[in-house]
Amino acid sequence: MRTSSKALAFFGLFAALAFAAAGCGGGDDEGADGDTSGTAGGNVTALSSAACSDIYYEGEGEPDFVVASDLPLQGAGRAQTTEMVEAIKYAIKQRNFTAGDHKIGYQSCDDSTAQQGGWDSAKCASNGRAYASNKSVIGVVGTFNSGCAKIIVPILNRANPGPVGMVSPANTGVGLTKSGLGADPGEPTKYYPTGKRNYARVVARDDIQGPADAMWAKEIGIKKVFVLNDKQTYGFGVATTFRRAAEKLGLDVVGFQGWDAKQSSYEALANSIEQAGADGVFIGGIICNNGAKLIKDLKAGVPDAKLVAPDGFSDPKSNGAAFEGSWASVAGQPPKNLKGEGKTFIDEFRAEIGRTPNPYSAYAAQAMVVMLNAIEESDGTRGSVAENLFGLKIDNGILGTFELDDNGDTDLNPITIYEQKGTELEPVKTLDVPQDLIG
Repeated sequence: MRTSSKALAFFGLFAALAFAAAGCGGGDDEGADGDTSGTAGGNVTALSSAACSDIYYEGEGEPDFVVASDLPLQGAGRAQTTEMVEAIKYAIKQRNFTAGDHKIGYQSCDDSTAQQGGWDSAKCASNGRAYASNKSVIGVVGTFNSGCAKIIVPILNRANPGPVGMVSPANTGVGLTKSGLGADPGEPTKYYPTGKRNYARVVARDDIQGPADAMWAKEIGIKKVFVLNDKQTYGFGVATTFRRAAEKLGLDVVGFQGWDAKQSSYEALANSIEQAGADGVFIGGIICNNGAKLIKDLKAGVPDAKLVAPDGFSDPKSNGAAFEGSWASVAGQPPKNLKGEGKTFIDEFRAEIGRTPNPYSAYAAQAMVVMLNAIEESDGTRGSVAENLFGLKIDNGILGTFELDDNGDTDLNPITIYEQKGTELEPVKTLDVPQDLIG
C-alpha cells in the first residue's frame, strides 16, 4: 500500500459521480495517422497536433515528460468531455505541474471523429501507437469508452520502453481488469501481452453498477423487466450484469434484446415490450446511440413502464423530457453529501468554469492525480510508473479514500440512484451492492 505525500497535501476533493463508461462511436472511419511528431516543448517532443492540443505547462523551466488524456471531444458527449479536460488541467495546475522531482506537461488528445460522432476505433488505434512510440509520454489518462480502451491498452502494454501506464476516469467494462460475468472470453489476459498490468481505473465496474440498478428496480416495485442493450461493450456488459442480479433478486426478466442505434423508430420494440407484460425497462447503453429517440418511443408505446438506466443516461439535457421521472445510476456519493476538501473542490472548480461541475470532472481530476502520484513514486521510467499504479492508496482524495488493487480496480464502489427532474438529476439513494450480486 502506498500513499503519496502530495496526495495528502493536495485535493481532498470530492466523492462525486461518474458518468458513462462507454460512449458513442466505435466505427472504422479513418482516424489520425499516428505521427508522434509535434511542437517541441523544451525537454519533450509533443504529440502531433493532428489529434492533440499543444502542451499545457505553466511550471518552472521546461517539462520532463508529458501525460496525455484520451477522450472523445466530438459528438453528443462533447460538453462533458471538454469539461473533463478542464478538470485535468485544474488538477495538474494544483500540483504545480510536478510529480515528485519530475516536471509534467499535459496534452489533451481526441479519439473521436466528426463523422462517427464519438470515439472511433481507427482513431483509438492511431492514438495508442502515438503514445507508445513517443518516449516523452510517461502516462495516459483515459479512455472515456471501454471499447476504445480495449484497443489502446494492449498497444501501450507492448510499448518499448514500457509498458505505458493508463488510468481511466470512466471505463466500466468488466473485462478490462477481470474475468467473469460481463467479460468476454480471453479477457482480461489478452489486453496484457507482456504479462504485466498497465491499466487502472477510478470508477466502479459494470458488475457493480448493473446489480445496483437491479436492486433499485426491485425497490421501486418492478416485477417484470425487459432488458435492453445497445450492442456495445459497455451496454451489453451492464445489461448482462443487471439481468443476472435481477434474476437473483426474484425479478422476472421477460426479455433481453439489443437495439439498433440507426433505427428511425422503436415503435415495434415498444410493442414487443408491452406484449411481454413488462412493467419496467432497463436501458443498458448510452444516450448517444439514439437513446433519446428510444426513450421517447418507449414512453409512448409502454407509458406505464418504469425506466431505469445506467450512467450512460446521466445527462438530462441529452435524455430529453421523455426521461422525466425516470432513474439513472452513477458511481460514487452525490455532491450534496461532501464536506471539507470535497466541497472545496466543487466550489473552486465551479468558480473557475462558471457553472456547476459536470460529475465526470471529479473522476477526470482524480485520474490525473493518481497518475501524478504514480509518477512521483516511480524511478522516472514508464514501466515503473505503470507498476506503481497497483496498490496505490489515495487518502481523502477527490473521490474519498480508496486503493487500487492488483487488477487496477478501486475499492470505492458506492452507486447513487438519481431521478431526472427537468434538466437536473436529483439524488435519491446511494447503494452498496452485496458481494453475492457482484460478478
